[in-house]
Amino acid sequence: MLLQRLVTALVLIPLVVIGVLQLSTVVLGLILALVVLLGGYEWTRLAGIAPPFGKLLYLTVLTVCMAGAAFAVQSYPVLILPAALLAVLFWCLVAVSLLRYHPIGASAVGTIEKSALGLLVLVPAWLSLLLVHGVYQDGPYLVLFLLVLIWVADSCAYFTGRRWGRIKLAPRISPGKTWEGVYGALAGAALCGVVLFWWRPESGSILMLIFFSVVIALVSIVGDLFESLLKRQSGLKDSGTLLPGHGGVLDRIDSLCAASPLFLCGLQLLEMSR
Repeated sequence: MLLQRLVTALVLIPLVVIGVLQLSTVVLGLILALVVLLGGYEWTRLAGIAPPFGKLLYLTVLTVCMAGAAFAVQSYPVLILPAALLAVLFWCLVAVSLLRYHPIGASAVGTIEKSALGLLVLVPAWLSLLLVHGVYQDGPYLVLFLLVLIWVADSCAYFTGRRWGRIKLAPRISPGKTWEGVYGALAGAALCGVVLFWWRPESGSILMLIFFSVVIALVSIVGDLFESLLKRQSGLKDSGTLLPGHGGVLDRIDSLCAASPLFLCGLQLLEMSR
């Protein structure tokens, strides 16, 4: 399994880096839209949408929502920060629901509700990455920094959890995750914050950027746990089988989906505080 993960990562990471740095925002947005649609197709399994027509309808709605969101912020740039704040609020509510989750007392969430949750997860993430890439002069490098931050946090969590993991983080949701893994992820994120200060000191103080990076890592963990909960409720081990050793597309972008709106929101607030 580890070898498959490494091989897949060695193939995908260079392609992602080249795409983020070399492609225009429009082309990258179209490619990311295809990735999101693949994730949306996997989400239909989590939501319990079985009929082919239902899957097609869901992907159509997802496409329309992405196009509508892009048109709205392009026409009214003033909406960027409020939209990012609303997405961050959504993930705060998700975090609270995960903290309060208990399988015995949990209320059932139907197909319609899970389908709507998919739109709230996927559309803001796609739009946030697109805006970071296109709005900021160094946008491609900021997107790459976000990806590296999540990769570092995820890798540190994986290896520290395997080596020192003892205390379960959320045994009712994802038994394999431990608090030691979380600490490893936060340590990796703090180092990324130092790198961000070295690269972009005008963004804020070193303590502020370390805090910023650590919070993004925490939210990325929330995204991972949220997808794990939905998979557990659906009786699935992975969201799909497209990526050997990694599962499906959602299994790879769940953390990014949660972190992207916060990253955009944080950048906007850091710009305003300067």
